[in-house]
Formats: sequence, structure tokens, C-alpha cells
Amino acid sequence: MIGTVLSVLWSQWTLFLGVSLFIAYKWLTSTYDFFEKRNVQHEKPIVFFGNFKRLILRQESMFDMFKRFYLKFKDYKYYGMFEMRNPSLMIASPEMIKQITIKDFDYFLNHRVVLDVEDEPLFGNSLFALKDQKWKDMRATLSPAFTGSKMRLMFQLVDECGHNASKFLKSEAKGKGPIEMELKDFFTRFTNDVVATCAFGIQINSLLEKDNQFYHMSRKATNFSGIAAIKFFMFSNFHKIMKLFKLKFFDEKFSKYFYSLVLDTMQERTSKGIIRPDMINLLMEARKGILEASDIGKSGKDDGFAVVQESTVGQKVVNHIWTDDDLVAQCFVFFVAGFETSSVLMCFCAHELMENPDVQQKLIEEIDQVREELGDKPLTYEVLQRMQYMDMVISETLRKWPPAIATDRVCNKPYVVGNKDGEGVKLYPGDIVSIPIVGLHHDPEYFPNPDKFDPERFSPENKNQIQPFTYLPFGVGPRNCIGSRFALMETKAIIFYLLSEFTFEASPRSCIPISLDKTGFQLKPEGGFWMSFKPRE
Repeated sequence: MIGTVLSVLWSQWTLFLGVSLFIAYKWLTSTYDFFEKRNVQHEKPIVFFGNFKRLILRQESMFDMFKRFYLKFKDYKYYGMFEMRNPSLMIASPEMIKQITIKDFDYFLNHRVVLDVEDEPLFGNSLFALKDQKWKDMRATLSPAFTGSKMRLMFQLVDECGHNASKFLKSEAKGKGPIEMELKDFFTRFTNDVVATCAFGIQINSLLEKDNQFYHMSRKATNFSGIAAIKFFMFSNFHKIMKLFKLKFFDEKFSKYFYSLVLDTMQERTSKGIIRPDMINLLMEARKGILEASDIGKSGKDDGFAVVQESTVGQKVVNHIWTDDDLVAQCFVFFVAGFETSSVLMCFCAHELMENPDVQQKLIEEIDQVREELGDKPLTYEVLQRMQYMDMVISETLRKWPPAIATDRVCNKPYVVGNKDGEGVKLYPGDIVSIPIVGLHHDPEYFPNPDKFDPERFSPENKNQIQPFTYLPFGVGPRNCIGSRFALMETKAIIFYLLSEFTFEASPRSCIPISLDKTGFQLKPEGGFWMSFKPRE
């Protein structure tokens, strides 16, 4: 009797398992005919992995994977890739990139959003994740924070952080000679201090105060390894399942910290009349532009402020009300971008200067000349902007090691991506197109000998020869990186101060040539960015 029951149970379990596996298989492969139907070149996807098998199994970095696919298919103008089961049309033609991101921008207004408002308000309400008119309003309001005039005001804050970093290294090297250091840790502490002062009005020195709370939270926000990497992977590919279980990317303690940081700072500045040249001040200035006719000010409520625009008849209209979530999210995304991507740029720049001593020496000569001309006067934003070879070095670093490997757009109304034969790929709302930035930057057709670090590509006589829409370190079109000026400013400033006092030398743990780490989503060499700072005589 018991044997019969067990046999029936086993049969039922086997049937259930078989049906479940069949349903899972059909779901995972249901999109795999996307490119075949549209006659788009692509590699045949593997169940569950799509085209990401080598990445998921840690056999290849994301940087190398995107570059490999681009070089294989670039002659086709566009090609297909499957991220697990999600198809993305990769645009390899500069002309098509211009068409999609600028001329037909209204068809591709938004980014693909991995974390929406329900998943994570801190990210979902940020400028990067906002959509349609709300994005336009927020972009228009935040843009004044990143103009040249605002950079001049913020430079004094960045300059102080640069001095602190240089002073720290000099004290560490005093009487010791060259000091070996892991660059990522050093530069993330520097960018942490820059973001703290420029976005939140907090003055800290993370090189001396190793375990300050702001740095601890910064690391938590930008850590995409371990559990965080798994979470991000699940949100990217199994979004509905994550929603079903109401899982959040950040824990409640972390979110509360950032909300308190921004809103308490605003309240304190209002009560004490404090004015600083930073992002919080910009948001507070925007709040002053609230429309009286909206009755927000008269209601006595302090839960947000309105975006105001002039109508065609000269009357002001309110597009929407900004909540606390909106305000905090803008500071948060500035914090994440400024902390992680800028430090990666600094690391690769220092590494390339270490690997190319002739380039480093030429940059040192420019720096010394500027210091001599300054005399006792402080470095200014204008002087930094005029440093031609510095700009060439940073531009080439961004070419060879773009912090954003690719960028994407989501189709929001029917569109046809055409080719030279007059035919095309029909796209519908929700379909994704991607631009493989790393592939374009490493295409020998546009950048001969692309693996060579050669700042002369960006000399005044050469940079105008670069084909438009092949160099896209900060994205392209209206949705390009709003903080590019800021990232360039802080990178140039720290390189200036470091090379004023040190030379960059290889250490026993330096990764030469660079072999990229395959264990996570972050762009870094295997073993880290190790280098020695040698005091200049």
C-alpha cells in the first residue's frame, strides 16, 4: 500500500517537475526568434544564458564581451545580442547612432530602467531613470548646475580635496621613498570627499578618517559584487519575480540615511541662511521658483515644489510637483556617478601614465610650466581648462577605457531602423536599442592601433579628424551625461596635484598589461590597480 502511494506521489512529482521545466524552457526561449524574424545578424543564444554565457561563468569581462561582439558584427551596421532572454539591437553605424539619438530622439526618449520607482525610489526617481516629460523637466532644472560658471564656483571645493589628497600622500611618503598603493581605494576616497562637499555640503577627509559614515554608505551604494551583483542581475533579468516578492535593492537603513542627509541639510540651510555652490543649493533655488498660483505655498505644505515653465502665451504653468523622493534621488544619482565612474577614470588615467612614461613626462612638463606661471597664485578652473596636453591625456583615457561600456534607449513608438538596401528592422514600444561605446572606441577603422595609448589622437590638429559619433565617452544626444564637465574637472585637478609632487611608477603588484577582472560588473584589472607613488626631487 505504502509502495503504491509513493509510486503515485513520485509520478505526480515527476509530471509536475517535467511540466515546470517545459514552461520554464518555453518562457526562457520565447524571445529567441526576435532577430531571426527580422533578419538581423546575431549569435545563436543558449538557453538561460542568451549570449552572456562567458560573462556569467566568469570567463570574460563585460568590457571584452561587448568589444568582441562589436568587432565581429560591425560591418552589418547593426546586430543582435541576447542578455539572458532580453533582445537588444546593437547599433554599430555612426550615422544610425546620430539618427536614433538626435534626429529621431522623440522615438527613443528613455533609457531602459533596471530599478524603477517601486523597486528603489532612490534610483527610480533619479534623472537617469526618469521618463518622458518628467525627465525633460528635471533635466532642464539640473542643467544649470553643470555649466562652466557653476564649475568655477565648485572648483574651490574640488581644489581643497585635491590639496588634502596630495598632502596625505606626502605625509605617507615622508622619509620612506616610493609608496605602493591600491589606486581604486585612494581615488574612491578622494571622489567620496568631492561628492560629499559638492553635493551635500559635508566636509570630510576619507584618507585620514578611514571609516567615516559617508564613505561607508558610499561603498554600500556602489558595491556591485557579491550579493549586490546577484540582486542587480535578478532585477535586470527577472524583474517581475523581484516585484512579486517586493524585494528592494537597498535596505531601509541605507535609504533613511540618504533621505535624512538631503532633507535635514536643506532644512538647516533654510533656517540658518547658509549658501554653498553645490547641488543642494541648486535644488533649493529651484524651490524658490514655485508658482504662486499653484497654491502650494499658500497651503502650508512642504512636501515638494513645482516645475514651472513659460507657456506660449506668456503664462506660467505647473508641469508637476516634485516630492521629497525626487529631490533626494537627484542628489543620490550625482553621488553614485561621481563616486564610482570618476574614480574608475582616474585609476585608468594614472595606470596609463605609469605604463607610458614618455606621456607622463610630457604631462609633467606642462604641469610644471603652469605652476611656474601661477607662482604663488592658486590653481583655477580657467587655468585647468587651458591645459591642452592634460585634456589630450584624459580624452585618450576615456577613449581606451570608457566608464560606460554601452548605453541604451527604449523605443516608445513604432520605428524602422533602416540599412543601405532600404530595408529595415521594425521596432515597437518597449524594444531596446544599444550603442556599444567600447566597440566604437576600439574600432581600428576609427582609431588606428586602438590598444595603444596615444593622446596625440586628440591634439588640436587631429581631434577634428575623428569621425562624429565614434567617440562617445559620456553618451550621446539629449540624454548624455549631465555631469561630464564635473567629472573632467575633478579628474584633471587630482592628476595635476599628484604629478606636481610624484611620478607614477610600476610596483610588484601592478597589472601590466591590464587583464580585466571577470568576477563582477565593475571595470578593473585582475588584482586591482596597484602602483607606486615616487616623490619628485
